[in-house]
Amino acid sequence: MGTRKRRFGDRRDGRLLRSLDPFYRFVPFIMKFKNDANNSFADSIEITEVDRFLKRKRSEGFPGMGMLHVFLASYVRVISQKPALNRFVAGQRIYARNNIEVILIVKKTMSIEAGETSIKVIFDPRDTISDIYHKINAEVEKIKNGQDSDTDDVAKTLMKIPRVILKFLIYVLNMLEYFGKLPKSLVQASPFHGSLFVTDLGSIGIPPVYHHLYNFGTIPLFLAFGTKRRAFETQSDGTVAEKKFVDYTLVLDERICDGFYFAQVFKYLKSFIRHPQQLDVPPETVVEDVD
Repeated sequence: MGTRKRRFGDRRDGRLLRSLDPFYRFVPFIMKFKNDANNSFADSIEITEVDRFLKRKRSEGFPGMGMLHVFLASYVRVISQKPALNRFVAGQRIYARNNIEVILIVKKTMSIEAGETSIKVIFDPRDTISDIYHKINAEVEKIKNGQDSDTDDVAKTLMKIPRVILKFLIYVLNMLEYFGKLPKSLVQASPFHGSLFVTDLGSIGIPPVYHHLYNFGTIPLFLAFGTKRRAFETQSDGTVAEKKFVDYTLVLDERICDGFYFAQVFKYLKSFIRHPQQLDVPPETVVEDVD
């Protein structure tokens, strides 16, 4: 995301943060794995304004634009202002990621028998919701056209290896990961390396789950959102009105930043989702993470 020169200790996918307080640099030695540091957050958003916005965007030539695009555009916009959300922990060190990399699970067809695959989409902090729509669609179209994802290709190769050897190979890969020496091609194909893993459970008609983080890889955040629901809400004048909501959950690696910072992130995210017109234009400024 930045243009800083790579220094000793940096990784291919991120730069080492050297100016953090000693306490934060020490925490990954106590909580060694992401599942030691999982925190969960749940919230709901009233989407009257979002529905109007999406209806307008579809009429302007963005068919199929939905809550997934709003959530991801809001997430990218939050990172443009709160870049610590895009950190990760590897080898007991904290890094600022070079790119915004989002992993999505895609059903090849909407049937029980159809297989799933993952796609990785790279975003820029200046992306608008229209940019995000086009980038996601480009990757999804490859899958719909029968093209295997990089993840599928790697998985097929690995599963040809006898399981005892594969178990040893995974041990070797974990050691390479610890020292930041995983092959670039493997990191690019891996669904376990990225900024965010997102699942749209609304598309299959169920509420969001709390999905664990994977210990392997570098993903510090898992977002799930569910189907739209209706509920009655008391208005400021004392009347009761029926409103439409979407529930969502976040499971996060608490080692990347403190609770106060996360609280600000949650407020920013909700503000952008509730007022999506902001996502139609690039941010005025992009904030870069600390050294």
